[in-house]
Amino acid sequence: MSEILRYHAEQLFAEELEELRKQDTGKKPHNWLLSPQSVVTYLVGGTLKNGFEVSAKYIGSRRLMEIAVATLATDRALLLYGLPGTAKSWVSEHLAAAISGDSTLIIQGTAGTSEESIRYGWNYARLLAEGPSPNALVETPVMRAMKDGKIARIEELTRIGADVQDTLITILSEKTMPIPELNTEVQASKGFNVIATANNRDKGVNELSSALKRRFNTVILPVPESMEEEIDIVRRRVEGFEKVMELPAEKPALEEIRRIVTIFRELRNGVTLDGKTKIKSPGGTLSTAEAISVVNNGLTLAAYFGDGQLKAADLAAGIIGAVVKDPVQDKLVWQEYLETVVKTRDDWKDVYRACRDLA
Repeated sequence: MSEILRYHAEQLFAEELEELRKQDTGKKPHNWLLSPQSVVTYLVGGTLKNGFEVSAKYIGSRRLMEIAVATLATDRALLLYGLPGTAKSWVSEHLAAAISGDSTLIIQGTAGTSEESIRYGWNYARLLAEGPSPNALVETPVMRAMKDGKIARIEELTRIGADVQDTLITILSEKTMPIPELNTEVQASKGFNVIATANNRDKGVNELSSALKRRFNTVILPVPESMEEEIDIVRRRVEGFEKVMELPAEKPALEEIRRIVTIFRELRNGVTLDGKTKIKSPGGTLSTAEAISVVNNGLTLAAYFGDGQLKAADLAAGIIGAVVKDPVQDKLVWQEYLETVVKTRDDWKDVYRACRDLA
């Protein structure tokens, strides 16, 4: 039994990547493991000529994935943009895995991310002992990606300060990283590119400069278009969670997932699914990722503190925790939705009682 909690995409889907590589007859850009067509197949799923089934990693518009992959085959960087929970990081990881076979060249953007985190740093013990030298240089994921001709990933680009963001301009436009201390530079090898993710909903967001925006092609990842699409995403991700965590619980009934997704979509859109009742929306995003978390949390409760079967009582705490971020405004929105919508549905009595009791 493996002790690894979460494998990288290239490890978890190694069989699929290898089978795609064997069957790949398309032209591959330099240093790419797969052709652009095969990368898209890896992302959206499909059946290969020999009957091998490739699972879908992204459920949504195939055209969006084609645009993203085509961008990375040029000298333009890719910016995956959208609301929190729209699978930006998930897509970024799988793109890097399919193109470079390595999704680990990643920088996590925060308010504390420095210029050295993007360009390079120094081993100060060696720097003091030897002075500036190649041995004293500490390479960043971006520098390694440039040298090896791979994909570098930058998560939450807009959380990084604007002055540090602009460190990327020379790298993306000139494909070079000057190292003035050594009077040299690192020139990018063919295959190098950058995938960045960003959203404009969370606090602490910094606008991208116009100069940096011009270096990216932007692909906006939308929330799932249809109810069935979102249910399918939640189901697939929850099944993966169950397998990794080895929970002593039954697979969640599709109806429970449907109810969670219904609640989230109605509150998110401000109207019931039948379009008859307008409702207030809470301040949170109520993303697909949060719906997955609610079901996973409910499964864990059912496994260890219940009979192993997912019930409304197991989901109630997660639902309230996802909806009520502001203890005043969001609580009022939730209580109104509970009384005017959930209570009136005959087959939702268990959800109503469980949520009312907790509230």
